[in-house]
Amino acid sequence: MRVDGGALLYAVVGNPIKHSLSPVFQNAAFERLGLNALYAPLELPVETFEETLRGLLKVSNFAGCNLTVPFKERVLALGDRLSEEVEKIGSANTLKKTPEGTVELYNTDWLGFLKHFSELTDPKGKKVLVLGAGGTARAVVYALKRAGARVWVWNRTPSKARKLASDFGVAVADRPDPRGFDAVVNTTSVGMRPQDPPLFDYSLIEPGQVVYDVVYEKTPLVEEAKRRGARAENGLKMLLYQGVESFKIWTGLEPPVGELWKLLKE
Repeated sequence: MRVDGGALLYAVVGNPIKHSLSPVFQNAAFERLGLNALYAPLELPVETFEETLRGLLKVSNFAGCNLTVPFKERVLALGDRLSEEVEKIGSANTLKKTPEGTVELYNTDWLGFLKHFSELTDPKGKKVLVLGAGGTARAVVYALKRAGARVWVWNRTPSKARKLASDFGVAVADRPDPRGFDAVVNTTSVGMRPQDPPLFDYSLIEPGQVVYDVVYEKTPLVEEAKRRGARAENGLKMLLYQGVESFKIWTGLEPPVGELWKLLKE
């Protein structure tokens, strides 16, 4: 990989960040296209996030970053230009610094999710239960609504579910019961840790349902859903697709998605 003193610097910013797989495929994309650029994981302090990121933006060859938990909403205060999707979703996962120093914010989570989810089923007209009410849930609900799905949201804190439902004009589910839905989407972090209790009684999952978990490791939800005859996937391909969209925003180039997917699976 050719990187010299003139390299453009990109990053994925979060806390924690050591688990991130984004550098794996982003650096491969830079290499495949012969770009003089480097993508690194950066764990920024939660307490001084805005101050630290402002300092990073002053680095002349810093050109952009992805943002993950817990900074997707907090970064909005630093944006000079917000995309239409960022305005509607209320969070951003992609920052681009223009050569003039302007900070542009985008959300590619919704598109990454929709591209992968649409490979599993056509969302139009489907009844979908979304679990969670955070920034990722907002991106997922936005994507599903845009694709014509009928959406219900559930959250352990009912007020958060009601707020999300009101913002997007969708329904609230009283409990996380998958029965009667065409698809269930988990946007919470439940399942990332072995000690996590189940979100609901997984024995209620029905054969033929689509079960989608945005967590990109193996989770009990996905594994149990597969055993029960559901079409279940984790968020690994969503991670790739949203990252590809970020790459295109930064460079204007199309990376080799097939090669990157093969690399990511390995």
